[in-house]
Amino acid sequence: MFERVYLDNAATTRLDPAVLEEMLPFLTDDYGNASSIHSFGQTARAALDKARHRVAALINARPAEIVFTSGGTESNNLAIRGSVESNRRKPSENEDYRPHLIVSAIEHPAVKMVCDDLSGISCDVTVIPVDESGVVDHRTVTDAIRENTVLVSIMAVNNEIGTIQPIADIGRAVRSRRDAGQRIWLHTDAVQAVGKMPVNVEELGCDLLSLSGHKIHGPKGIGALYVRRGVRLHPQNIGGRQERGNRGGTEPVAQIVGLGSAAEKASNSLIETSERLRKLRDDFEDRVLESIPEAYLNGDRHRRVPNISNISFRGIEGEGLLINLDMQGFAVSTGAACSSGSIEPSPVIIALSRDDERARGAIRFSFSRFTTKDEIERLLTALPRSVETLRSLSAGLAHK
Repeated sequence: MFERVYLDNAATTRLDPAVLEEMLPFLTDDYGNASSIHSFGQTARAALDKARHRVAALINARPAEIVFTSGGTESNNLAIRGSVESNRRKPSENEDYRPHLIVSAIEHPAVKMVCDDLSGISCDVTVIPVDESGVVDHRTVTDAIRENTVLVSIMAVNNEIGTIQPIADIGRAVRSRRDAGQRIWLHTDAVQAVGKMPVNVEELGCDLLSLSGHKIHGPKGIGALYVRRGVRLHPQNIGGRQERGNRGGTEPVAQIVGLGSAAEKASNSLIETSERLRKLRDDFEDRVLESIPEAYLNGDRHRRVPNISNISFRGIEGEGLLINLDMQGFAVSTGAACSSGSIEPSPVIIALSRDDERARGAIRFSFSRFTTKDEIERLLTALPRSVETLRSLSAGLAHK
């Protein structure tokens, strides 16, 4: 039996054994409710406070600005719906008032679908296009801001192609409008950025930032939303005063401890891991593009996080290549895991002004700090053969 190689780390990462070790006491003996005042509860509360400090340190925030959630999707929902609902006006004030949102054309479904839902009910939504590298023009975002714009939500890093967006430039524009008296916030879905590149909320100028534990070798089912001091959100989970009233419900202590542990480990290894993965990825891409005809890189070659590589192969279907590689022990992806099962070409690749064939032949390879050079060498041996085999089969079927 061959040893399997996992290269779908943008979908989820393996749980770091050291993170699990920190979680275990809170799954066994230290099982208290963090809202209880007895010693069991206070042990849990202390663990939550420590985790909040660790997560805050990863993005240069204040611990009080961290709201724990069930993951990136909930964080995005709380940021977007919470902003809109906190800006509701009484009908007597302005019956024609509709909050306005701005998003990019390549947002994750956890942002796009929320905005689609709101646009059909009570909001206007402007979708900003991206260039052929998958980057938004911050000036286009600025020009789209209206008097009734309450939220700009642009992802920090795209989950399929890894491109980095100019959030700091957008942040300056939003701050300028707020300084002029407009109640407007900037949200960024940073699920694919945190732990992969330096993220500093003060430098970005964002008011809301989403992150997720299972993207940084933490547990699934836990994430956080950074909420800048002074920002008011309408809570979406109502039923308790946990998380300073932003998110009701008993806190999952073990998962929160795991997120805090993963955040600290990501911070400590960020520079070393980023440099290693960038070299690994660049060498991988150079050799793929050199050895396989009609292979094309999707996304910006340089303005990208170091762990994501998205390549299109003409003449094949991405799903077919994924299955072929999986049979050989390699786990890769055709795009966002949340869109699995879809037979449509990736809307992200289409948004780059690519044709359907190139979009359908796109494969995402995503690495982690546990990815080894030997694993990439094995993939570089298997990949050209797989592409050649599938192209031959496709050509044979076309001639029948």
